Amino acid sequence: MFGLIGNFGPWELALILIIILIIVGPGKLPKVAESMGKAISNFRKAKDEEFEELEKKEV
Repeated sequence: MFGLIGNFGPWELALILIIILIIVGPGKLPKVAESMGKAISNFRKAKDEEFEELEKKEV
């Protein structure tokens, strides 16, 4: 996960989270976080499947 974050420090991450909280609002924040978690999970799953297919083709 930290590979996606880059070189952000704790203050930058806090600022990003505050901006997201202001935009989304506290009521919708749990749903947005859940949706983002599912999207990241689906992306990782698809990436892993593609790497497995590439490894099979190389052999």
